[in-house]
Amino acid sequence: MSYLLDPRLADCQRIFLTDYAIDVSIGFHAAELAAPQRLLINVDLFVPRSHSTPLNDHRDEILDYDFVRIELARLASSRHFNLQETLIEGIVAICLAQSAVRAVRVSTEKPDVYPDCRSVGIEVFRFRDTV
Repeated sequence: MSYLLDPRLADCQRIFLTDYAIDVSIGFHAAELAAPQRLLINVDLFVPRSHSTPLNDHRDEILDYDFVRIELARLASSRHFNLQETLIEGIVAICLAQSAVRAVRVSTEKPDVYPDCRSVGIEVFRFRDTV
């Protein structure tokens, strides 16, 4: 996780969603086209403390992480995805559309594809272009 050493994240808190399990229509093999499959999604949002440290203990003072689950579920159910990479790009776009998010790390894993490994997946890390 060398990205955590990036000085652009020094003033950030990490908000995370770990192993969000959701059924997604994803893949290009015949078996994958036949039915949705379980996908594990992990998201790390890097938010400056100035946007994530409440002074009055109010929800409107922070980035509400409920939006991540809601938007991921909406995106995942919106269509069939041939590739994990395509889905990840959509997740990254959703996260970086939040003005408080400086950077995002997203990974997806298919845990049920191969019997001889825990999962197969993809991971990306992106900064907002305007940092």
